[in-house]
Amino acid sequence: MTHDDAEMAAVIERERLLLRPEVRADPEKTALLLHRDFQEFGASGRAWDRDTVIDALAADPAMPGTAETFAPVRLADGVVLLTNRLSGQPRSLRSSLWVRDRTAGWQLRFHQGTPMPR
Repeated sequence: MTHDDAEMAAVIERERLLLRPEVRADPEKTALLLHRDFQEFGASGRAWDRDTVIDALAADPAMPGTAETFAPVRLADGVVLLTNRLSGQPRSLRSSLWVRDRTAGWQLRFHQGTPMPR
């Protein structure tokens, strides 16, 4: 496994952690994965900030589907775009921008969910 492969695997693993109900239910664990300037554009069309997402996940940690087809792309040193699909209802296309922090490691800086046609 190359260094690049290891970094891509680390980003995918962190994305998978954010999909686990036991992590989503724990605000401290979620906060470690989200960048201090995190922002999300949800599939609902709503914009979310870090604190709002942490609170919402803790209140309702269940995942409405299963993430699959992870495709990481390095955009620059310390920046990875990760896309995937969420099956279930509603289905969505998802994109996550991960940045590597010197002390915190890989953190999610931006996330967007886009509904898929039925």
